[in-house]
Amino acid sequence: MGQPVVHFEVVGKDGDKLQKYYSELFGWEINSDNPMNYGMVEKQGDAGIGGGVGGGPDGYEGHVTFYIAVPDVEASLAKAESLGGTRVMGPEKVMDMVELGLFKDPEGHVIGVVKDDM
Repeated sequence: MGQPVVHFEVVGKDGDKLQKYYSELFGWEINSDNPMNYGMVEKQGDAGIGGGVGGGPDGYEGHVTFYIAVPDVEASLAKAESLGGTRVMGPEKVMDMVELGLFKDPEGHVIGVVKDDM
Protein backbone atom coordinates (compact mmCIF):
# COMPACT_ATOMS: atom_id res chain seq x y z
CA MET A 1 0.00 0.00 0.00
CA GLY A 2 1.75 3.37 -0.60
CA GLN A 3 1.80 5.98 2.12
CA PRO A 4 -0.83 5.62 4.90
CA VAL A 5 -3.57 7.97 6.05
CA VAL A 6 -2.53 8.97 9.58
CA HIS A 7 -4.79 11.83 10.71
CA PHE A 8 -8.15 13.43 9.95
CA GLU A 9 -9.14 17.03 10.52
CA VAL A 10 -12.31 19.09 10.76
CA VAL A 11 -11.64 22.85 10.82
CA GLY A 12 -14.35 25.47 10.77
CA LYS A 13 -15.50 28.88 11.95
CA ASP A 14 -16.32 27.86 15.56
CA GLY A 15 -13.88 25.26 16.90
CA ASP A 16 -15.55 24.97 20.31
CA LYS A 17 -18.95 24.33 18.75
CA LEU A 18 -17.53 21.73 16.36
CA GLN A 19 -15.68 19.98 19.19
CA LYS A 20 -18.88 19.77 21.24
CA TYR A 21 -20.87 18.57 18.23
CA TYR A 22 -18.52 15.72 17.28
CA SER A 23 -17.95 14.75 20.91
CA GLU A 24 -21.69 14.35 21.46
CA LEU A 25 -22.34 12.78 18.05
CA PHE A 26 -19.67 10.06 18.18
CA GLY A 27 -18.73 9.90 21.88
CA TRP A 28 -15.22 11.18 21.14
CA GLU A 29 -13.07 12.47 23.97
CA ILE A 30 -11.60 15.67 22.56
CA ASN A 31 -8.67 17.29 24.32
CA SER A 32 -8.13 20.94 23.34
CA ASP A 33 -5.75 21.79 26.18
CA ASN A 34 -3.03 23.34 24.00
CA PRO A 35 -2.05 26.84 22.87
CA MET A 36 -4.06 26.60 19.63
CA ASN A 37 -7.19 25.15 21.33
CA TYR A 38 -7.00 22.41 18.67
CA GLY A 39 -9.09 19.45 19.79
CA MET A 40 -7.17 16.19 19.54
CA VAL A 41 -9.14 12.98 19.04
CA GLU A 42 -7.15 9.92 20.06
CA LYS A 43 -7.13 6.71 18.06
CA GLN A 44 -9.62 4.19 19.45
CA GLY A 45 -7.47 1.14 20.27
CA ASP A 46 -6.54 -0.74 17.10
CA ALA A 47 -9.44 0.71 15.11
CA GLY A 48 -9.45 3.92 13.12
CA ILE A 49 -7.05 6.84 13.17
CA GLY A 50 -6.68 9.84 15.42
CA GLY A 51 -7.58 13.33 14.33
CA GLY A 52 -8.40 16.87 15.27
CA VAL A 53 -11.30 19.30 15.42
CA GLY A 54 -10.75 23.03 15.69
CA GLY A 55 -11.32 26.55 14.51
CA GLY A 56 -9.57 28.25 11.62
CA PRO A 57 -8.39 31.82 11.24
CA ASP A 58 -10.96 34.64 11.06
CA GLY A 59 -12.79 34.59 7.75
CA TYR A 60 -11.75 31.02 6.91
CA GLU A 61 -14.67 28.84 5.77
CA GLY A 62 -13.03 25.63 6.97
CA HIS A 63 -12.32 22.19 5.57
CA VAL A 64 -12.58 18.49 6.26
CA THR A 65 -9.51 16.54 5.20
CA PHE A 66 -7.16 13.70 5.92
CA TYR A 67 -3.37 13.64 6.16
CA ILE A 68 -0.97 11.26 4.46
CA ALA A 69 2.40 10.40 6.07
CA VAL A 70 5.24 11.36 3.70
CA PRO A 71 9.03 11.42 4.08
CA ASP A 72 9.36 14.96 2.65
CA VAL A 73 6.55 17.52 2.87
CA GLU A 74 8.07 19.96 0.36
CA ALA A 75 8.71 17.24 -2.20
CA SER A 76 5.15 15.95 -1.81
CA LEU A 77 3.65 19.43 -2.23
CA ALA A 78 5.82 20.06 -5.30
CA LYS A 79 4.73 16.71 -6.79
CA ALA A 80 1.06 17.52 -6.10
CA GLU A 81 1.54 20.82 -7.96
CA SER A 82 3.32 19.12 -10.88
CA LEU A 83 0.33 16.77 -11.26
CA GLY A 84 -2.20 19.64 -11.41
CA GLY A 85 -2.82 20.38 -7.74
CA THR A 86 -2.49 23.73 -5.96
CA ARG A 87 -0.50 24.38 -2.80
CA VAL A 88 -2.64 25.81 0.03
CA MET A 89 0.05 26.05 2.72
CA GLY A 90 3.35 24.66 3.83
CA PRO A 91 5.59 23.21 4.58
CA GLU A 92 4.93 24.61 8.01
CA LYS A 93 6.02 23.52 11.48
CA VAL A 94 3.02 23.61 13.85
CA MET A 95 3.67 24.23 17.57
CA ASP A 96 7.27 23.09 16.95
CA MET A 97 5.94 19.55 16.86
CA VAL A 98 4.85 18.49 13.39
CA GLU A 99 5.70 19.56 9.84
CA LEU A 100 2.76 19.60 7.45
CA GLY A 101 1.32 21.05 4.28
CA LEU A 102 -2.01 21.28 2.51
CA PHE A 103 -2.83 21.17 -1.19
CA LYS A 104 -5.95 21.11 -3.35
CA ASP A 105 -6.28 18.30 -5.85
CA PRO A 106 -7.30 19.19 -9.44
CA GLU A 107 -10.99 19.24 -8.37
CA GLY A 108 -10.37 21.48 -5.33
CA HIS A 109 -10.44 18.90 -2.49
CA VAL A 110 -8.09 19.83 0.38
CA ILE A 111 -5.61 17.07 1.28
CA GLY A 112 -2.86 17.18 3.89
CA VAL A 113 0.63 15.74 4.00
CA VAL A 114 2.58 15.34 7.22
CA LYS A 115 6.21 14.37 7.80
CA ASP A 116 6.14 10.67 8.63
CA ASP A 117 7.84 10.97 12.00
CA MET A 118 4.42 12.03 13.42
